[in-house]
Amino acid sequence: MGNVPSHDTSPPSAAETHEGIPAPTGEANLIDTDYVIGQDNIKGQFVFALDIHGKVFTISALVAVIFVILALALQNQIEPLFSGVRDWLTHHMAWFFIGAANVFVLLCLGLILSPLGKVRIGGKDATPDYTYMGWFSMLFAAGMGIGLMFYGVSEPMSHYSAAMGGITVGEDGVRTDWAPLGGAAGNAEEAVRLGMAATIFHWGLHPWAIYAIVALALALFSFNKGLPLSIRSIFYPILGERVWGWPGHVVDILAVFATLFGLVTSLGLGAEQAAAGVEYLFGIPATDTTKVLLIVAITLIALASVVAGLDKGVKRLSEINMGLAMALLLFIIIAGPTLVIFTDFFKNLGAYLQYLPALANPIGREDVNFSQGWTAFYWAWWISWSPFVGMFIARVSRGRSVREFLVAVLLVPSLVSVLWMTAFGGTAINQLLVDGFTGAQEAGLELKLFSMLGEMPLTGITSFIGIVLVVVFFITSSDSGSLVIDTITAGGKVNAPVPQRVFWASIEGVIAIALLLGGGLVALQAMAVSTGLPFTIVLLVGCISIVKGLMSEPR
Repeated sequence: MGNVPSHDTSPPSAAETHEGIPAPTGEANLIDTDYVIGQDNIKGQFVFALDIHGKVFTISALVAVIFVILALALQNQIEPLFSGVRDWLTHHMAWFFIGAANVFVLLCLGLILSPLGKVRIGGKDATPDYTYMGWFSMLFAAGMGIGLMFYGVSEPMSHYSAAMGGITVGEDGVRTDWAPLGGAAGNAEEAVRLGMAATIFHWGLHPWAIYAIVALALALFSFNKGLPLSIRSIFYPILGERVWGWPGHVVDILAVFATLFGLVTSLGLGAEQAAAGVEYLFGIPATDTTKVLLIVAITLIALASVVAGLDKGVKRLSEINMGLAMALLLFIIIAGPTLVIFTDFFKNLGAYLQYLPALANPIGREDVNFSQGWTAFYWAWWISWSPFVGMFIARVSRGRSVREFLVAVLLVPSLVSVLWMTAFGGTAINQLLVDGFTGAQEAGLELKLFSMLGEMPLTGITSFIGIVLVVVFFITSSDSGSLVIDTITAGGKVNAPVPQRVFWASIEGVIAIALLLGGGLVALQAMAVSTGLPFTIVLLVGCISIVKGLMSEPR
């Protein structure tokens, strides 16, 4: 999923509050509350410096530690449990996840078209902190990550193969195939169109609408209303002062778990792919031991950056990573079927728009494996990432109008995702249909990227770049993710002591190891879906708050 670059993104603004949140510029409807950021915090110098929200931190940390102990102690028993949880949730709640994502898209489109789109984030006279180019590149960076590396080849190829295979029905009359919608049995051209449309559906408007809703809510209630940069602040129009009590604590704890397990799912996928890449390049077997050692090594690097406070270092690392990702994309476009990629970009967009209503339909679906196993899992995963990416997007979008903000957040990363999937997935499918190369089709999910690169020039270099990209995305995500979790568990403080971030960065690595050993990808997916469900309810209620908050703002 998304990689958030450095957290060193906010230039100093005039009239900053003592907690680093800029005061509104010009006319804004501030919320008058007696609550002071950090007033419920436990502070002091114990073994190390602490500044934590007593209830939110304690419950979140205890549950996380207990989870790790149980997952490691009951490895054999835990896999069927995780499998059962994932299957039940995706089977019974797929309609809810798909329906909720539709609500977020419709709300974004409604706000773009309504007069509320004129409201400016940060006050009526606020000016943007970044140029369009800088802002767009950061939005793009937030959307790039382990997810695109892992699924860039594997997802288009998987959907294409499933669509080509057509429909199969079990004895109970329920479909057993994984084809999206009605498939395209034996029709290669239509199977490509349907496969790419399904892929873009998972990486286009819907996920970015999820991020946009969280980011807009956080930006509005922090920069316009003067509340802490915390998920609970979004609910002030509904809960009033009770938002500082247990209702708010519950919202923040859910946000912590959603973020934690969303991150861990990505880290686990990253470890799977990096281990597969190392085996492919150097012949080192991708065993559990290799994956654990990779997670440990990468977590230690992330910890070093946290301890040293290398904001600029992480930022530089992130910029290098973006450069490498762009270089790899450019290489695929030039060395691959260049003309096909450019023409397919528009064809795939057209296919996406054609199939969008059917793919977004939450009820009466016959393609149960696709809608439940792919779409419902994805929406839950994106929702679990939303506090993390949303907070980052909020921090770099001050000064933009709501309309400008939503158009950019929805369209720019979506179009980049279309280009990425067309280049990577389209090249792999072209190798199959034109060259007769079946390696990428037959390889495991985590190996498909390296199989595709193996048929192109400079295999060793590009595959190594692929591994480096996954590893660095891991490091920057862990560093920035631990900052977001720490901000929430420190009562909205953005400058809490470093040891707290060290704790959360360590927990991320340990949970990733526990889940990989306890059930591999199934366990990772189960946790993303499990934490995504309650947070989806939180976000749906948050939609009401956004509308209420915007209606009270000068425009």
